[in-house]
Amino acid sequence: MKDYLVLDFKIKPVEPGRDILLALLDNIGYDSFEESPQGLKAYILAEDFKESEILELPIASSDEFELSWTSEKLDTINWNEEWERNYEPVSLEDKLLIRAPFHKVEGDFKHEIVIEPKMSFGTGHHFTTRLMSKAMFDLDFEGKKVLDMGTGTGILAILAQQLGAVEIDAIDNFEWAVENTAENASRNKADRITAEWGDANLLDGRSYDLILANINRNVLLEDMKNYVATLAPGGSILFSGFFAHDFELINNEALKQGLQFQAKIEEERWQCVHYRKP
Repeated sequence: MKDYLVLDFKIKPVEPGRDILLALLDNIGYDSFEESPQGLKAYILAEDFKESEILELPIASSDEFELSWTSEKLDTINWNEEWERNYEPVSLEDKLLIRAPFHKVEGDFKHEIVIEPKMSFGTGHHFTTRLMSKAMFDLDFEGKKVLDMGTGTGILAILAQQLGAVEIDAIDNFEWAVENTAENASRNKADRITAEWGDANLLDGRSYDLILANINRNVLLEDMKNYVATLAPGGSILFSGFFAHDFELINNEALKQGLQFQAKIEEERWQCVHYRKP
């Protein structure tokens, strides 16, 4: 199991320091962020952390800002207990309800997904999961073969089957995420999902009608060529896991790989973009 570090940054003045710091950290591999009253919490794989990279950031030596931070290993907590203690069910109008087994169902929804996150990230509360789910309702999944890259808890893969996909490969580079996805697929009677441990290297020789890639900017840019190669002509791909200020980078690479821009949606600076392969 790979370990994560959480870095708690304090910056003065908080605005615009927080936004500047977030953009800089996003460029050097930090893949999740949480705003705090005094600054920002940032998450990174322990093996990727280099203190020298922080010290070299322009904001660290700027006369306009005061920056300090502490770091600690992210405890391997019981995500079931944390979710039960802190979260409510997630809904998208009357289209989708994402809940845990202990949540009571209130309202009438066309689709329902019941998950237990365990050690995986992805309870449906993150903006990108909601953005991806929302965008999926505008696509035709009926009879399609789908790839869910960076599946996490398997929410998007499960939704893909509920929307009519006949075969879904759900891939993640964390073993515990793959195990969690398989369990959640079984819990939701999603028997067309194959959960796999690995990365873009698994895609060689495969073909998909639809690809869902909710990861982070750096991985999307690095592996986009692999995704496009495995996307069938006329197929669609959804990208998310990046901020609005990174759209130009994502879009330039997508166009370079021959994709055609279709649409984008945004929530709290996070974006989801739809492309089509001619």
